[in-house]
Amino acid sequence: MNRALENVVPVLTILAGLVVAWYVAAVLLNAPFQRDLDRRAGETPGTMEFIGKTLSQPKPTMPAPHQVAQNFFENTFLRKVTSNRSLVYNAWVTLSSTLLGFAFGTALGILIAVGVVHLTALDRSLMPWIIASQTIPILAIAPMVIVVFAAIGITGLIPKSLISTYLSFFPVAVGMVKGLRSPEIMHLDLMHTYNASSSQVFWKLRVPASVPYLFASMKVAVAASLVGAIVAELPTGAVAGIGAKLLSASYYSQTIDMWSALVAGSIVAALLVTVVGIAGRMVERSMGARPA
Repeated sequence: MNRALENVVPVLTILAGLVVAWYVAAVLLNAPFQRDLDRRAGETPGTMEFIGKTLSQPKPTMPAPHQVAQNFFENTFLRKVTSNRSLVYNAWVTLSSTLLGFAFGTALGILIAVGVVHLTALDRSLMPWIIASQTIPILAIAPMVIVVFAAIGITGLIPKSLISTYLSFFPVAVGMVKGLRSPEIMHLDLMHTYNASSSQVFWKLRVPASVPYLFASMKVAVAASLVGAIVAELPTGAVAGIGAKLLSASYYSQTIDMWSALVAGSIVAALLVTVVGIAGRMVERSMGARPA
């Protein structure tokens, strides 16, 4: 019980501090517009009344936490799941391309890592290009991918998932390379002493050693995959998805809807990272690792 409190109290303290800072920022950013409204109406509200008005604007510059929470609750629990305004529906649309892109990215990253570890030429030739590819802004690549695939008649889930693949394969490849190279020289020499083949060294030593690195990199990759899916929805003119929700809200200055969609995306990302972490612990325990 004490250990649980030790873990929860710091998190709640930081969260409370962030909420307070959020309220302060909302008042400061919404104050100029509210002063202009009061001046036009000929009103001179008191300090507390003025603060209350800045925190209850229908289209604020920065919505207050309670406004975002109310909007999130309404669009999550009080709307039909099939409704285009439902955050559950929009999150599911984005999640589908996220998971597909994450699966592609993980498989591609592992294949690249295996090739880099076993082929020196591939390490020297391919790895620098892989690193250089991540310096290109995703906002520049996404429209190009969407347009090219649309020209050959491929639209919908596949182009969006490829954007997620682009962002997710890199951390998996780097983490897996580190993991496959993590066994100590002494262990590799021992395998050679027992006359182990290259495949036996790979499956019995390198792969088990790489599992912690793989799942650690997959946590980063799944969050990056979600970002890729959201970004991919922006140039496609998508009518559903978290990215589409953000885009439509920005068109009509619905800042509360925009922040609510961001919160939904954050929750989805946290759940995905948690699921990957649980899967990693289950795999490690099945391989004989001691629970932390």
